[in-house]
Parts: sequence; C-alpha cells; structure tokens
Amino acid sequence: MEKQVLESSEERTFQYQNSLPSLPVPPLDESLSKYLDAVKPFLNEEEYQRTEDIVKKFENGIGKELHQKLLERAKTRRNWLEDWWLNVAYLDLRISTQIHCNMGGPGPYIEHCWPPKEGTQIERACVNIWHTLKYWDLLRAEKVAIERSGNAVLDMNQFRMLFCTCRIPGVTRDSIDSYFKTETEGECPSHLIVLCRGRVFAFDAIHEGNMVTPPEIFRQLTYIQKRCHSEPDGPGLAALTSNERTKWAELREYLISLDPKNLTLLEKIQRSLFVVCLDDSSPHATPEDYTEVTRLGLVGDPTVRWGDKSYNSIFFSNGTCSALCDHSPFDAMALITMLSYAEKKIIENEGKWKGSDKVRDIPWPEELVFTVDQKIIKEIEHTKELYYKKVSDLHLVNYAFTSFGKALIRKRKLHPDTFVQLALQLAYYKCHGRPGCCYETAMTRRFYHGRTETVRPCTMEAVEWCKSMLDPSDGTYQRLQLMHKAFAKHNKMRKECENGKGFDRHLLGLLLIAQEQGLPVPELYVDNAFTASGGGGNFILSTSLTGYTRFTGSAVPMVYHGYGFFYAIRDDRIVTTCSSWKSCPETDAEVLCRTVFQCFQDMLQLTVAAQL
Repeated sequence: MEKQVLESSEERTFQYQNSLPSLPVPPLDESLSKYLDAVKPFLNEEEYQRTEDIVKKFENGIGKELHQKLLERAKTRRNWLEDWWLNVAYLDLRISTQIHCNMGGPGPYIEHCWPPKEGTQIERACVNIWHTLKYWDLLRAEKVAIERSGNAVLDMNQFRMLFCTCRIPGVTRDSIDSYFKTETEGECPSHLIVLCRGRVFAFDAIHEGNMVTPPEIFRQLTYIQKRCHSEPDGPGLAALTSNERTKWAELREYLISLDPKNLTLLEKIQRSLFVVCLDDSSPHATPEDYTEVTRLGLVGDPTVRWGDKSYNSIFFSNGTCSALCDHSPFDAMALITMLSYAEKKIIENEGKWKGSDKVRDIPWPEELVFTVDQKIIKEIEHTKELYYKKVSDLHLVNYAFTSFGKALIRKRKLHPDTFVQLALQLAYYKCHGRPGCCYETAMTRRFYHGRTETVRPCTMEAVEWCKSMLDPSDGTYQRLQLMHKAFAKHNKMRKECENGKGFDRHLLGLLLIAQEQGLPVPELYVDNAFTASGGGGNFILSTSLTGYTRFTGSAVPMVYHGYGFFYAIRDDRIVTTCSSWKSCPETDAEVLCRTVFQCFQDMLQLTVAAQL
C-alpha cells in the first residue's frame, strides 16, 4: 500500500499540459511603444519622426482593427501563434532547411570520458544510444522531470518531438509527422535508422519486450559497419533531404512513383526513434576548440544525415560525436535537457557499460534498399555538388573563453546572459563602427505550447554604453553607470518577453491577420525602420544562449551579411560558436569571436576598477 501512495504522488511529465495558461496577446499601445524604442538606434532624428507618425497612424487606424481580430482569434485558441509560427518560421520556407534552419552541436564527452581516439566509434556509440533509449523509455512512462522557471511549470510538449518525428517536404509547404506516444497513449515505433556510407539500415530497439543493451547495439552496428566497409557504397539517398524544399518534395514524389515500396521505406525512416549516423571523418577537437567537430556536425557529409529528422546522432570515426536536428518541431533547450541527462549517466558509468555482456539472438539489421534509376542517381550527385558549394562558404568557429565564467560574473552581481549579449554588442560596434540589430531567443514555455519571443539586445542604452567605451575621454565611472543602465534594460526586456509581453510575435500576428483578410500590408511593415531594426527576419546578429551546461549549439547566420552567435555559460568558461559567410567581405566570424573575448575582459576590468 505504501508504495502505491508514493508512486501516484509523483508528477507525470505531461500532467500539467492542460492547465498551462494560454499565450496572451499584449496591449497594442505597449507593443508599439516598445517597437518605437527598439528602432531608435537605427534612425536619425528625421527618420524617427517619420516612423513615429507611421506607428501613431497604425495604432489609431488599421492596427486597432487587426488587434481586435487577433484578440478574437486568441479567444478560440490556447496558443494563437502556434500554427502560424510553425508555418511562417519553418514549414513555408523553400530554401534548403538542412543548411539554413537546422541546428547542430558537438558532444562534450572529449572533456571527460571520451577523448578523441580511433577505433572507439562503435563502442561509444552503443553506450550513448543506450542512454538515449533509456530517456525515451522515461519519457514514454512520463517520468522525465517537469521543468520549471522559478515556481512556474514549463510546457513539456516539445519533448514529444525528440523521438519518432520527421519533417515531410511539400510542394508549397512542408508538414511534420510525429508518431511518439506515451505508454498510456498506446504503441510507439521502436526502431532506429543507421546511415553509413550511403546506405540505410534499420533495427528494433526492443526485443521480446526488453530494450537492447549496449553489447547488443554493438553487435548491430558492427554488422552494419563491416558490411558497408567491405561492399560498394550505397546511392546516398539521404543527401536529397538537403535540397531546396520544393525540389525535394518533387523528387520524393518521383521516388514513390518509381516503386510503391519506396514509400514504405521512407515511412520507416520518418517513424524511427532517431537516426544514427556513422561518419568516416575524424574531426580534431579539444576542450578549448570544438570548431571542426561542430562544423562537421552542422554541415558534414549529407549522405549520412537525414536532414528532416528531428534528431540525428552523429558518431565520427575517432569517437567524437555531434547532433544535427530539424529546428521546426522544437527549440534547442528540449534537446539539451535530454543530452545532459545522457551525459550525466555516461559520466556516472565512466563512459563504459557495466551491465551484462550477454547478447540475445536478436534479428540482424535490415537494409532499406530503395529502387532508384539514373535520374535519381544524377539528382543525388547534383544535390551533393550544390550542398558542398554552399557549405564550403560557411565560416564557423567554436572556441572556449577560459579566463572566467558564470561564477565570477555572478560574484560581480551581473546576469551572465546579459553579460555575453552586451559584450557582443560592444564587439560588433568595435568591428563595424555601428550598432548591430540583434535577435536573442527568449523562451515562452510558461504558456501552453509556448516556444520563443524575440529579445532585441541592441537598445539605446547598449549603444550609449558602447559609444562611451570607445570614447577615450569618458571615465570608468561614467562607463560603469551606462553599463548598469544597459544591463537593467536588457534584464527587464528578457523578463517581459518570457512573460508574453514582447512585441515581435504580436507584430507578426497583426501582419498575418492582414494577410489572411486579404488586406494591403500596413505601412508600418514596409517602413525602412522595420527592416533596418531586424524586422521580417533581417537581424544581423542571430543569437541564443544554449544554457548553463556543457552543451553548445550552432546555426548559420539569418542574413547574408550577418552572424550566428551561440553560447553556453559554464562556471569557469564561456563556450561560443560564431558563424558567418566567407564570401561576404564585411563579416568574419573569427574576428568577431576574438573581439567578444576581448570585450569580456574589458567589462570585467570595468567592474574591478570600480571597486578600487
């Protein structure tokens, strides 16, 4: 009886989903005044005057009507933004989403259990896969701990998308298929897909009701690897997922028309738990420099990545590893929570399997052999050429700043995330001589199916401070005063965004209502201030904190003349990934990253000097 009581009092992962608050629509006047505040750094007096008039006109005219219609929409939905955001931010895109949208990041195991070492690929992969499978098991049993921010319960819906989820290309709009089910909901697919040397294999992770063990996974992966290394390469069909979306949708239809069996095989990949990628590269990696392993994880061999899958777990031949994910079904934090769980377990067991070595007589992996013709083979070659041409232009660095981290920043009573954001503002100003419009992700998961809101770190307060830092006639005290003002402003904005009081998603909602009603685009959105300040996906700095763990992530810049900047803040270091395009003469990821590191030092110096 005792045990019964205990078990039923434990929280279940998804138990509060139905009691989470709906995503609010902020008051129109508040959103517009925040917008005006945000465009200021990018306009002169006259331009600002003009924008202010446009905003006033919008607020008293068409904006008012659109806002009413948005409120109507919000009455019938728990999240008025959800399906819109999915379509506009992800599914409607026609460019190669594998290159432009996917996120990736390196495994930090080289820092403890698993330094790079040839010949360890399979043994490490099977331990890693096993811990990931255990997490899937916990999630199905709803035993994954509910995340909270302070006392507020956070939405856990994104965790469902880690497994058995895949993006499906469409001619005008993609879709997401997710087959994950908890134990109470019913049967859930339980097979894994393995990609190796252009071939595709599948095996089940459950045998006679029990999970396969690392020695059993080892047997399956060794079988696949031996076959692939002794036989000719496969056609590399997975590369097609890196195509521009409409092209991939058409090729997928063509594949299915070649042989209906191809559809069955595609569905098997779509339904799979996740994809295991056995990659022949051996990227160099050290705790201070993850550049190569991050680069290959994000834009490596397209024949051993299924770009549409929500989770590709990549294992390199020197035992380093990486992840590549489709960004549409979830944001990075869900993935990082899962990976941190696995990492903790790996460390507890010193990177080894300490259980039984017994290997049951489980069925060998099956190869998924697609029917292809000359046209498809040609298309695969062409796709690979385009892919390599595009990704060879990507400049990416992933370095650790090791002088200090969260511990010292907190000791100075500063918020670590704001610290990094302001250092980035200063670095951009130093490198480019002007303010850089910036997108920082804030999480809105305290609301039902909430995902993100935009924090715009390039405030007037930040710019005033940057100018002061670069003005030799300004003293320490003045710089410090301005820095504290900039910190306060940023912290206030972040809090507002997390509480559903940002303005970017609200403005997007108003625009989409206008589009749905067939109304002309309001002047506010075609005003130069809108684009110059980053609106409509024009942010020069696309940034995100990947949390306070050993996991860091990366993505390509949002715009051609911009940067991607992602960072994890640890007690003793700040690990940053910066990306830019080589062919753009005015940006250089390496220079920006090194400048940010210098700015970290300068900011700390400022607080030290103040205490003297």
